[in-house]
Amino acid sequence: MAPPPYPLPSLPFLLLILTVLGLPRSSSTLMPGFRRQQLETGFQVGLRHIDAGRNFTKLQLIQRGIDRGRQRLQRMSGMATTAERNDFQAPVHAGDGEFVVNLMIGTPPVPFPAIMDTGSDLIWTQCNPCKLCFQQSTPVFNPKRSSTFSNISCSSKLCEGVKPSKCDKSCEYRYTYGDESSTEGFMAMDTITFGELPKRVSIPRIGFGCGVNNRATGMDQTAGLLGLGRGVLSLVSQLSTQKFSYCLTSIHENKTSSLLFGSLAYSNFNPGKIPRTPLIQNPFLPSYYYLSLKGITVGYTLLPIPDFAFQLGKDGSGGMILDSGTTITYLQEDAFDVLKNAFISQTELQVANSSTTGLDLCFHLPVKNAAEVKVPKLIFHFKGLDLALPVENYMVSDPDMGLICLAIDATGSPSIFGNIQQQNMLVLHDLKKSTLSLVPTQCDKV
Repeated sequence: MAPPPYPLPSLPFLLLILTVLGLPRSSSTLMPGFRRQQLETGFQVGLRHIDAGRNFTKLQLIQRGIDRGRQRLQRMSGMATTAERNDFQAPVHAGDGEFVVNLMIGTPPVPFPAIMDTGSDLIWTQCNPCKLCFQQSTPVFNPKRSSTFSNISCSSKLCEGVKPSKCDKSCEYRYTYGDESSTEGFMAMDTITFGELPKRVSIPRIGFGCGVNNRATGMDQTAGLLGLGRGVLSLVSQLSTQKFSYCLTSIHENKTSSLLFGSLAYSNFNPGKIPRTPLIQNPFLPSYYYLSLKGITVGYTLLPIPDFAFQLGKDGSGGMILDSGTTITYLQEDAFDVLKNAFISQTELQVANSSTTGLDLCFHLPVKNAAEVKVPKLIFHFKGLDLALPVENYMVSDPDMGLICLAIDATGSPSIFGNIQQQNMLVLHDLKKSTLSLVPTQCDKV
């Protein structure tokens, strides 16, 4: 296999530290009777922002996230444009994200820190013997030292899922993330372990890519990627779990966030009493979680946004993606212009130069305490769900700079609902019903 002609990817920013809760077993052995068809007992994973505990203001944290996510945004927009032209030549995926999950792989288990990505499917790690591997903080996985390792046959669904470049003795794959990174190797199965003793959970026969030719930049904290998209290769699909959720604490607080699977996905909420909005399927970009956004209210005004602005086109263009790997929300340009003008007209503050912030709209902050400043309400009207955002989920202030800024910007296509807008929300994916819920929650208490 020739090395891919791409340089390496930019790397994301939220660290996942696994603290699996609520599981009755106390050993790290394979769970007797574990069935992928359902997660009879759920598990919970702790998340930590990669910049937590560092001396950054909230605006600086968002700026760092925007910088890290810029290439991801370009890739997502580029994929939508390609879908519009209906000329896919090879599968191209978003790639990076903003979380790192500390897993283990094999028997005996060895560390496998991985980027968690809701926008792609493949699970992969660097493997020995490596032809080309980026530097990582943990030893590269050696399949020969794992007693539970096995190759995947050419006839398996997982092999079909990677559209193998070659399949003789083994199912070979090549996965390209935009033009910034790639992984190439062969498909295999092994045990993946979550958490620490005494509540460690090991799940057998998870399909993954054993990458022997990998190009990436900024991935020195990781060994690969954990795909949580909607395709057959993702962890969600392989577990056959119908429900998973995450709950992100405020970006500027050094508090633990959560990722939840199976029966724990609802946290403490009654499933019958939480609002839902449909998850839309885009056949051109099937890994993504699309939402049906119908409109936006600023203050008490429903904005006159054109109907086409958020619609998913028959050619796969447009629509809105829910993405944990993008920091701020990006709206289709026409829609953003209407939103921006509404904020300018309804905010009794002077517009400031925002060129140093990375954001499009900022105001002069006349007081040190931003809580004293009145800003318009912001409501996103999804089909079946009206989401009124807390001010901290869309306005970010920096008293030292004397600025308060709107954490929303413009893009081409598609629109993206970012993780700042999702903070302190239980983001529940019910894949059986194909719905999503966004429930206001104190996420550090989940």
